[in-house]
Amino acid sequence: MKSYKISEILYWLIALVATYESYNQWSINRQKAYIFIGFAFISVFMALFRRHYRKKFKNRGKTSP
Repeated sequence: MKSYKISEILYWLIALVATYESYNQWSINRQKAYIFIGFAFISVFMALFRRHYRKKFKNRGKTSP
């Protein structure tokens, strides 16, 4: 269970670094900036996807009345 949370945090960090790099590359090389923006969107999607499944697995053992 801990590995799911760590991977979620890593995806958020990747999104943060990719956003920063796209900001820095915007005036130098716009094509590279677009690639970093794509990485940022994919990382955010994956972090949210991981969070969804982490919560789903956490609640799997609990039964609701």
